[in-house]
This record gives sequence, structure tokens and C-alpha cells, in this order.
Amino acid sequence: MTQIESAKNNELTSELLQTAEKEGISPEELRQKVAQGRVVILKNINHKDVTPIAVGEGLSIKINANIGTSHQKSGLDEEIKKLEIARNTGADTVMDLSTGKDIDATRRSILSKSTIPLGTVPIYQIGIEAMNNQESFMEVEKDDILRVIENHCRDGVDFITVHCGVTRAVVECLEQTPRVTGIVSRGGSMHASWIKKHSRENPLYEYYDELLDIAKTYDTTLSLGDGLRPGSGADAGDRAQVMETIVLGELVKRARQAGVQSMVEGPGHVPFNLITGMIETIKTLTHGAPLYVLGPLVTDIAPGYDHITSAIGGTAAATAGADFLCYVTPSEHLGLPDFEQVKQGVIASKIAAHAADVARGRSASIEKDRLMSVARMNLDWKKQAEYSLDKDVFEKIDDGKPCTMCGEYCSMKIFRETVKT
Repeated sequence: MTQIESAKNNELTSELLQTAEKEGISPEELRQKVAQGRVVILKNINHKDVTPIAVGEGLSIKINANIGTSHQKSGLDEEIKKLEIARNTGADTVMDLSTGKDIDATRRSILSKSTIPLGTVPIYQIGIEAMNNQESFMEVEKDDILRVIENHCRDGVDFITVHCGVTRAVVECLEQTPRVTGIVSRGGSMHASWIKKHSRENPLYEYYDELLDIAKTYDTTLSLGDGLRPGSGADAGDRAQVMETIVLGELVKRARQAGVQSMVEGPGHVPFNLITGMIETIKTLTHGAPLYVLGPLVTDIAPGYDHITSAIGGTAAATAGADFLCYVTPSEHLGLPDFEQVKQGVIASKIAAHAADVARGRSASIEKDRLMSVARMNLDWKKQAEYSLDKDVFEKIDDGKPCTMCGEYCSMKIFRETVKT
């Protein structure tokens, strides 16, 4: 049985017990949330030696880091190194978005080395294979798509992004309300182009029951992709985005009825003042499904610094109810990230997630901040490094001594020496 089926059957799986302990909540409370579909436990039955992660309502905010090969720049060795950096820096999951050589072998290699849940976007491989065979993605059919999806699930992928909500009606809506940046989702644009070419329904929507059968077999969580996510602040919250979200809400209910775990992917680029309302609306329209957001980025003018624009938006989104943040690196709009940019992206998202956990009253996060402040007051740099998101920044500071910012004029040193409390 899948995690959601077991939860509905009042069973406490080992994965549920493990994640409940990590989250600091009772197994029964977590079971109820999984049974309702408001929490998912990311763990494919075929992914061995992986630590399951629970994502959703009332839990700590999780973050994901994207990695993946490309023909132009990066190969498997580099991406394995990025996996290690992301995991060691604190990412809860990674996604393999490879478009380079031998995608199957790449995915299996990354899976074998990943002790945290792994996600993929199978439609990327379908498009690359079509091009490699001197064919167009426009010529692929339902069986081609489902075959690749099943291969990913069989290999042990814990969650897959599928753009089932890009329907004919949604594409027609988009054409009636033009955007500044059109469709910025690769998967979304591929499906929309296929729909226009064939004047037919999106196969992943039309044959959704077959997709559910595959996901159920391996307990792969469906991450229902936001193919119409806004790629600029100007497009945020338009009719096409809302219409797709309504479709995703329908698909969430069908997944729950079929015993399949599902979560929903959210925006993209959203002005800060619109974030809270948008997150609350998405959560309502998708029946409280776990919400996985890319950023959101609060401005469009910061290439090279989009880990910052993303962290600002991520804090607001998670405080408003988002559950899962996809990291954004400094090179988001410039190219593939290097090793240092992967680390920077993870750290920025960890800051956003922790800040939101504090804002949401999560006691463990609040206590960690307090302990850091105590260590700071005591000039205990070793303890500060222990509580810090990036321990490396403390390497050159002498324990027990003030830093070079104030030196002997350190306010905390003076206070401790002169004031009794």
C-alpha cells in the first residue's frame, strides 16, 4: 500500500514513524494529515538507503535543490558533486533535471548516491530523446510519455513533476489574455505546443488515471506542475494561472481517491504584496495539498542575485502557508550554477525556511535562534558555528575573543564586564 492508503487504513508505517519523530509531532497527528492528503511522505518503495521526508501542513518548511547535466556545460561528475554540496549544506531533497547524455544512466547514478529524496521532470527526457532521434516533441504520443514516466518511477524516483494542468481550455485562456513572458515552464511550453499542434487534449490530463496507476505502484508522489506559473511580476495571478490551479485542485482530489500522494507546484515571479493572497488562494483551490514554490521571486531586475529575491519571497510564501521551497541560485536567469552558487542557493532557501518557521511559531526554530543569541553574547564562536546555517564562516575567528568589527570595544564584552544582571 502507498503511504496515503496505509494512513487511511489507520496504519503507522516505518516512514511515518520516522518522520513524525523528526518533526516533533505525534504519529497519530501525522497519520491523519497524510490520510487527508495534506502531508506527503516522499519515499519511493524502490529507493533504498534514503531518509524519507514529510512535507505539508504544520511541518517544518522543506527545501529542494535542482541539479542536472546539460550538453553545453556540465556532466555527471559535476552534478554528483553538486548533490553532495546540496545535501551537506542542508537541502531536504534534490531534483535531477538532466538534459545531457544518457539521461537514464545519469538518473540511476544520482539515485544510487542520494540519501535524500530525489525528484525528476520526465517530460525533459521525452523531449531530449525526440531530438536525439531527429524527431520533434510534437510527434510523441501518450504511450511514449507514460513509458518514460514509468521508467523513472521504477528506478526509484520519489517525486515527479507532471504538467497535467496544462489543458486545452487553459491554453485557450492564455491566448485570450496575452502575457509579458508567455510560458516560462519548459514542461508547460512543451505540452502547450503539443496541444496546439494536434488540437487535442494534454495526454497527461486525458489519461490521468493511467498516470495514477503508475505512481501508485511505486508510491511516487505526483508533483502537479504549474506549467502556467508567472515568469514575471506583471503576469502574476492572471486568468490562465488561476484556471490551471483550479484544474490542479481537481487532480489532487482524484489522486487522493486513487490512493496516490500528490502536491502542487506554485509560482514563479510574484510581487511581494501579492504573495500572501496568492498562496492562500492556491491552498484553498487545491484543498490544502502541500504547496511547492519556486521562490517566488519578488522582482525581475536582479540577475546574479536571484537567490536573494527568492529568499525574500520564500519567507513570505512559507509564512502564508507554502510548505516546500525550491532553491533559486544567483545564476537562475544566467546559466547553470557552479558549486559555490549551489551552496549559496541552498543557504538562501534555508534562511527563508527558518525565518518562516520562526514566524509560524515553530518552537524548535525559535529555540535555535535563542541559543545562537546566547552563544553570541558569550563570544562562544564554536557554539555559534554549531547553530549556524554555514559553519565555514567561523573558521578564522578566535574562540572567546571579539571579532574585528568592534575589537576591544565589543558591546557584549563591555556589558559582561561592567553590568551585572
